Amino acid sequence: METRKVQVTGGSTYTVSLPKTWATDNGVSAGSIVEFYPEDDSLLLTPKGEERRTEGTLDITNLEGRELMRAVMTMYVSGFDIINLETARVTASQRRAIREAAQRLVGLEVIGETSEHIILQDLLDSSELSIINAITRMRLVALSMLNDAITALVENDDDLAQDVIERDDDVDRLWYMTSRVFRSVLRDPSTATEVGLGRESCFDYHSSARQLERIADHATKIAEHALELEEIPGEAADGLQKLLVEASDITETAMDALLEDDSERATQLANEARERVDEIDAQAREVDKLIRELDPQQAQLLGLVVDSLGRSADYGGNVAETALQKAAPKP
Repeated sequence: METRKVQVTGGSTYTVSLPKTWATDNGVSAGSIVEFYPEDDSLLLTPKGEERRTEGTLDITNLEGRELMRAVMTMYVSGFDIINLETARVTASQRRAIREAAQRLVGLEVIGETSEHIILQDLLDSSELSIINAITRMRLVALSMLNDAITALVENDDDLAQDVIERDDDVDRLWYMTSRVFRSVLRDPSTATEVGLGRESCFDYHSSARQLERIADHATKIAEHALELEEIPGEAADGLQKLLVEASDITETAMDALLEDDSERATQLANEARERVDEIDAQAREVDKLIRELDPQQAQLLGLVVDSLGRSADYGGNVAETALQKAAPKP
C-alpha cells in the first residue's frame, strides 16, 4: 500500500499524484484520461480505455457433451463477450452441445462457424441486464415450480410433473446471467455504474439468486419423484401441501425483505421469515410420522419430498439472513 498527500492547486482544486509503477503498468502517462467511480466513502480510479469486447479462445478438441457445455457456460459467466471455440475439426455432436449451451444462456448466440471454429457472442451489454429483474423472475418461476411439483404429486399428473422439470432451464438461464453480471461488477467498476448497483448489493442479490436456483432444483426432484409414484393417501397429501404453503410463504416473505427499501420494514420481514424456518421442522417431523406407515418404497420417495420442502424453507431462511445483512447499518 502507498499513501499520497492531498494538495490544493488554484485555491479550490484538490490534487493527488498517482504511483508511477501503477501508472506505467496501466499505460497512464501525461495527457491520459482516467475515470472515477464513487462508491460510498471510496473513490475507484481506472484508466479510460476504448470500448471493446473481451474475447477468449478455448481448444475443444477433447471436450464433448456436458463437459463442453459446462466449458461454454463457464466462459460466459467469466465475462467473455466473444468466445472462440476451435479444434482440428468440429464434430456434429460438439456443434449440438455448443448450440444447446448457447440456448441456455441469456444473450449468447452463434455468430460464425467453420469446420474448425465456432464463434459465440453475447449480444447484450451490462446496461441492458437487471439483476433485480432477474431474481424477481427467478422467484416467480422457482416458487411456481415448487407449487406445481406438489400438485403433480398429489394429483398424479405426469404432464404437469414433466412441465416442472422443463422449466428448470428457465431458472438456470437467469442464474447464469446473474452470475455473469456479478462477476463483471467485481472486475470492472464501470459495470457497477451501468447496472446502477453497488458491489455489496450485487453480492446480496447474487447470493439470494443462488438460493432460488436451489429451490428450483428441489422442485425438479419432487417432480421426478412424482413420475415414479402413483396415488398417495389423502392424509399424507394434506401434510405435504401444508409444508408447501409454509416453505413458499417463508421464501416469499424473505424475498419481500430483500427487495424492501425501508430498513426497518425489511428487518421485520426477514426476522419473521427466520422464525418460521424453525417452526417448519416440527411440521416436517409430523408428516414423516404419517409417511412411515406407508409402503416402504412409497415412504422412501415421499420422505425425499419432505426433505426437499424442508430444504426449500431453509433456502428461504438464507435469503432472509441476506436481507438482514443488507438492511443492517453500514460500518
